[in-house]
Amino acid sequence: MTLGPALLTALPLLPLLGAAILLLAPAVSTGAASTEERQAGWGPALACAAAISSFAVALVLLIELLGRAAEDRTITHTVFTWVPVADLRIGMGLLLDPLSMSFALLITGVGSLIHIYSLGYMRDDPARRRFFAYLNLFLAAMLMLVLADNYLGLYLGWEGVGLASYLLIGFWAHKPTAATAAKKAFIINRVGDTGLAIAMMILIATFGSLAFDVVFATAPEAGTSTLTAIGLLLLLAACGKSAQVPLQAWLGDAMEGPTPVSALIHAATMVTAGVYLVIRSGPLIEPAPIAGHAIVIVGAVTLLFGAIIGCAKDDIKKVLAASTMSQIGYMMLAAGLGPIGYAFALMHLITHGFFKAGLFLGAGSVMHAMNDETDMRRYGGLRAAMPITFLTFGAGYLAIIGVPPFAGFFSKDKIIEAAFAAEGASGIILGSVTLLGAALTAYYMTRVMLMTFLGKARWAEDQHPHEASPSMTGPMILLAIGSVAAGGFLALGDRFAHWLEPVIGSEHPEPRIPIWATTTLALAAVAIGVLIAYRQHAARGVPTTAPADVSPLTRAARRDLHGDTINETIFERPGRHLARGLAAADNQLGRAVIAVGSLSAAASRMMRATQTGYARSYALAMLAGSALILAAFWIGGPR
Repeated sequence: MTLGPALLTALPLLPLLGAAILLLAPAVSTGAASTEERQAGWGPALACAAAISSFAVALVLLIELLGRAAEDRTITHTVFTWVPVADLRIGMGLLLDPLSMSFALLITGVGSLIHIYSLGYMRDDPARRRFFAYLNLFLAAMLMLVLADNYLGLYLGWEGVGLASYLLIGFWAHKPTAATAAKKAFIINRVGDTGLAIAMMILIATFGSLAFDVVFATAPEAGTSTLTAIGLLLLLAACGKSAQVPLQAWLGDAMEGPTPVSALIHAATMVTAGVYLVIRSGPLIEPAPIAGHAIVIVGAVTLLFGAIIGCAKDDIKKVLAASTMSQIGYMMLAAGLGPIGYAFALMHLITHGFFKAGLFLGAGSVMHAMNDETDMRRYGGLRAAMPITFLTFGAGYLAIIGVPPFAGFFSKDKIIEAAFAAEGASGIILGSVTLLGAALTAYYMTRVMLMTFLGKARWAEDQHPHEASPSMTGPMILLAIGSVAAGGFLALGDRFAHWLEPVIGSEHPEPRIPIWATTTLALAAVAIGVLIAYRQHAARGVPTTAPADVSPLTRAARRDLHGDTINETIFERPGRHLARGLAAADNQLGRAVIAVGSLSAAASRMMRATQTGYARSYALAMLAGSALILAAFWIGGPR
């Protein structure tokens, strides 16, 4: 008997139990210390143990899958029947295949390192037990999302991730900016979630099921218009979770949460959910070209959108947030290309998990040493004071801009190749967009390195930067190793593509231009971005305040390309006016109802006044009525 199903259940259950214990277990022991202080000691340790145990389970399951033939690398397990309604049967089922296995390893592996890092980062926070409970809840929800064998289970994890992100972004809710950012993320994500909910309704009406195997097997029987509608609704859902245009405005504000939250959201969990949804739903989207083109367009626009914003920000975390938006745009563009881009999108997702988590944890280390200062104009010269942070952050920097042999070189270049291989003129356009994105990425990340670690120190007198504790630097070192080696390991012999082949198929793009030429163009774009950044921020020096005489594009980028203004103008203000109009109409309707009621009450009072209870009054009324009837006959009769 295989242990696969039991271990598969344990994979999301372990962090879920950790979250439940930390959130629901009553306080124990007595003493002068507060409840939070008494429980904080074992709470973070329990959360870390749950995350690491889940990662260990994922490794055991990986070994079991690797021991099987490629066509047999699937483990399924129905935990219970969830929805038994008439002919509709939806189970709470789990599915482990090479696709979900890749995500499970990323989520639990990087998630465990972020848990360990948080031990040092959140050491002095009195509510750290609750923080670690939310981290566990985040992992459990994300694992449920990628392991579900049907869309309803995926939706459960999808909403769980949204809840956990709201709790973590607003963890320091005593800060108005954090509370506002949490609400903003929650509301914008609900817009995307509506798309997923409606898509599920169409799936039930069309296929009578939400199970992946049933829906994907019968997808060719559905009409193109139906599949197009489903694909566009799934894209709407992905835009919300993965912060793609037009639902991207929440991501920058989400930096109000603790830095480990930023690493978890951007690297290992939330923003990857949209990419997973699109690739998992490939059999529904591929027969609908309009939906595929829409995904490519959204990815290309977001790729540039995020990169332009990243070039103008001075807050180190917001630069990295804009970078995430841009890098997810690369993945969405590749996913929209269909089977020729799936493996490349997923490989960039994995490598991005390493280097972006490392970059965020490095930023947290810098903030930790600089009294929570986030403005890079007040950094400078930190290389000597924080050598480990400098080296590990530098590894992530070289990986994200795509310098060989670092991880991003292998994954991003493959996306550029796939973009150039697209049919018709779109290939040239998409390839040019990806190259421009590579140049912008090199520019803003070089700018971060120069402003933070190099040049002259621009610190305040009361700041004394120092290296972080081992609990923080240890995960940073491991992530730096992944930033160096993960890309080459996955790309060697198309190892990762062959691993995913049973799920996503095998289709290699036909290169329009030689691969060596694509690589040369990509490296040239990177070099141009680095040189421009060096000329502007090293040769000229860095002012301690942002200059006022900047271009209109820079001013717009500093305001997130007016994303909030656009949302307010197109959605919020009309929505507010509509709500006020409906409320006014409801008030008028209410007044009309009250008027009818008042009229009925007055009429009943008048009728009640005629009911005296005296026989003589009734006899007089009968006599008067009879007289009136006779008079009417007399007057109206024949003459």
